[in-house]
Amino acid sequence: MRLSQYPLFTSKDTPADAEIVSHQLMLRAGMIRRLASGLYTWMPLGLRVLSKVENIVREEMDRAGCHELLMPAIQPAELWQATGRWETMGSEMLKLRDRHERDFCFGPTHEEVITTLFKGDYRSYKQLPVTLYQIQTKFRDEIRPRFGVMRAREFLMKDAYSFHMDQASLEDTYQVMRAAYQHIFDRLGVEYRIVEADSGNIGGNRSEEFHVLAETGEDELMVAEGGSYAANVEVAGDLKEGDPSPDGQGTIRKIRGIEVGHIFQLGDKYSKSLDVSVLNAEGQSITPTMGCYGIGVSRIVGAVIEQCFDEAGMHWPDALAPFRLVLCPMNYERSEKVRETADRLYAELREKSADIALDDRPLRPGAMFADAELVGIPHRVVIGERGLEKGQIEYKHRGADAAVDIDINAASIIDAMDNAGR
Repeated sequence: MRLSQYPLFTSKDTPADAEIVSHQLMLRAGMIRRLASGLYTWMPLGLRVLSKVENIVREEMDRAGCHELLMPAIQPAELWQATGRWETMGSEMLKLRDRHERDFCFGPTHEEVITTLFKGDYRSYKQLPVTLYQIQTKFRDEIRPRFGVMRAREFLMKDAYSFHMDQASLEDTYQVMRAAYQHIFDRLGVEYRIVEADSGNIGGNRSEEFHVLAETGEDELMVAEGGSYAANVEVAGDLKEGDPSPDGQGTIRKIRGIEVGHIFQLGDKYSKSLDVSVLNAEGQSITPTMGCYGIGVSRIVGAVIEQCFDEAGMHWPDALAPFRLVLCPMNYERSEKVRETADRLYAELREKSADIALDDRPLRPGAMFADAELVGIPHRVVIGERGLEKGQIEYKHRGADAAVDIDINAASIIDAMDNAGR
């Protein structure tokens, strides 16, 4: 992408109403724009990152044997009334009424809808187990939306639901989904922790949360030093820092995290409430048991920034960066030699990846570099007349202290990028 043709709107000023780093940097980098409280437009730069998270999630869900669908965002009240959640969900649920005076809600989650869908099409044990998922906009009417995309009212979520003949089958799929989530967060390139959690108003008898670790995280986690125990404070109860771990392995320390994923064993709460049944191998009618698996796709973007930043801006892992590499030609408009070299390298690299930006804007080097660091592009190549005279260009990784000189060809750039990640 030529940045002279790209809607890149960066700012040096920190917005006064942005309370945390991710909100500040996303606004300064022009990734998002506020429409109203808790409502944001994802600008082209931000959407590139969001789409990368979405693609990783989708690939791992498909690899785990799940099937993607897309359910309506607006849901009829009678489904929620049947499960009792129309009243218990509280004021976070945005309720509305159509022209025929029928009650609906803007879905904060989709257990009722997926269970009703299952009821209409699934009849036999031969069709189970099955896991269905979607990536879709949700809405929760937060009393005080804060922290940009971290606690927005409208957000993008991946929610998956599994159906089973018995608990053993549910346990098997739960472990498959747990492993799929680990693959997702490993690919994202962030430090995370899985902790025991409370099921809340979703229901069920077992659940675990996935937290991106960050000092600014809202959630307190109790984890064992040298052990496997990990739980959020609600589950940990009276456990304190320095106490022996409940599993006898190590002592407890407190860390902070940002919840970005949650997996549940729901049991038959929704299938029983909505009168769902399937036939088993003996022809008997049974109530299927369910699992639920959520990931906050848009929330991950903010959470990663909270872990990956420095004083200059964002520091994206390669897998999420809006552009993996930026070419920075010095005096692009005035130097024919620089321009020809930059255009040639850009064309060659674009054949291998669409994640290449050419900063052909008429900017001074300092402003050009500052934008690249603010936006968090991991790799930078500077093309200048002095270097070209010596047959070299300058490569720098976002986290390195100094730049290095490399040969003037696409292969050298790719090698430098690959070696920087080792």
